[in-house]
Amino acid sequence: MLYALICQDKPGALETRKSNRTAHLDYIAATGVVLQAGPFLDAAGEMCGSLVVLDVEELAAAEAWAANDPYAKAGLFESVEIRAWKKVVG
Repeated sequence: MLYALICQDKPGALETRKSNRTAHLDYIAATGVVLQAGPFLDAAGEMCGSLVVLDVEELAAAEAWAANDPYAKAGLFESVEIRAWKKVVG
């Protein structure tokens, strides 16, 4: 099943994002369940959140993935929404 993680960074947390980016990307590669991912950008073009699409069996697996993301462990996110998602195009 596909799940979309919609994450909003805490205000002023760009340096937290940058300093944990390598660990976050390594986690994505190691887990093998991410279909698509990328940052949201603010009006200045700076990273300010994340969209991650996971292919996992159940919501609990998506929640566990999100909780173990180095970004989450670093306290980057102000909010994380996890929603079931159905791919139709692409």
